[in-house]
Amino acid sequence: MSGAATGDSRGTHPRKWALWRQPRTMVRYFLAVEAIALVLTVLLATQDRYAGRHWWQLGVICALALFQAEVSRKIEKTRRLITNAPHVNMTSVWVFAGVIVLPPSLAGLVAVIAYLHLWIRVWRRIGNRPMHRVVFSTVIIMLSAYAASGTLAAGEMVQQARGWTGSSVTAIVVMLAALVFLMVNNTMVTIAARLYGQPTHLVLSWADYALEIATLCLGALAALALAHTPYLVVLVLPPLLVLHRAVLVKQLEELATIDQKTGLLNATAWHEGAKNELSRAERSRDTFGVMMVDLDHFKRVNDTYGHIAGDEVLKAVARVLKDEIRDYDSAGRFGGEEFAVLIPNATAEQVVNTAERLRRRVTELEVLAPTDSGETVIRGLSASIGVAIYPNSGTTLEQLMLTADSAVYTAKSNGRNQVVTLST
Repeated sequence: MSGAATGDSRGTHPRKWALWRQPRTMVRYFLAVEAIALVLTVLLATQDRYAGRHWWQLGVICALALFQAEVSRKIEKTRRLITNAPHVNMTSVWVFAGVIVLPPSLAGLVAVIAYLHLWIRVWRRIGNRPMHRVVFSTVIIMLSAYAASGTLAAGEMVQQARGWTGSSVTAIVVMLAALVFLMVNNTMVTIAARLYGQPTHLVLSWADYALEIATLCLGALAALALAHTPYLVVLVLPPLLVLHRAVLVKQLEELATIDQKTGLLNATAWHEGAKNELSRAERSRDTFGVMMVDLDHFKRVNDTYGHIAGDEVLKAVARVLKDEIRDYDSAGRFGGEEFAVLIPNATAEQVVNTAERLRRRVTELEVLAPTDSGETVIRGLSASIGVAIYPNSGTTLEQLMLTADSAVYTAKSNGRNQVVTLST
């Protein structure tokens, strides 16, 4: 799972890393985590006891990890090209297998080898994976592996002390280790997201968690094969490759409907939902609302703070929209600083009240954004909102959109930062 930092740099020298252009709190966090990983690695390497089987198991795990990465290299490249957002990769399969059958220090080495290979063969070539993020992602996986190894060791001690035997007890300990691996991994990513000001609910979805659990289960099966019937470990490869391809298909489907900058629906997907709602309202004779939300003086934000800061403002407004509307409402981005909101099965009063809440929340926003001179807090934002109600404002989607758009212009002409409702 990748870290939550952003930025791009093709330079590999540490002085050229985009890390140094990140918020200072994030830089300190990255360096502290990496220092902890380095100290733990040294301590574990000096205390671990290595047996002959560990070395051939390490070789098999690394060979399979590199083979799987090579076979699915085009898939991983496509995933990284279509979105640079944090997402789960398949490395955890091999790292968790190493957690179960190898000393902790060697499990950490699996992570280093796998991520180094991915950087050399995929991420460096497409240029959207800064070196500091590669290092941080590797460190996160290493620390997750060390925590899971510690859980296994503690479980074995408890088993010996209590005299518990049997495969069921061992299975429970392995599941606990997988849970610890997942929790440590996700906690570190979430902390990085918070430090950067990114909403933590956008970092990973439930589907991502399910995928991570699936990779850990495959890792446990790979370890079981290595411990008892080594040649059967290759059977892990086919489902892993299919899983990787399925994830790509899911991302392509999301790309077709989701605005990548804000996480809202794109214009096409929003229109489809609005058409379906119009058809439903015609049959049931319900009312619904359409809102057009246009940020005031957004060009001034871009000119004053830069386009990266402007993007952070758009993301913050998108979060407000998601927070203030119901689960079955839908918000979309229509490009630039303009958003559309569909409020099904609602009266005119309910739609206007929602619009007023949105307008008020936008005025209360304080957006932490990076600029050339460092972090800054952007305040004083506002939005003009136009409201159209079916059927009073129009009986077709085109009429509703035009009416809501006209209401936005009326709001701007009347001084901005207000909600206007128009009827045909």
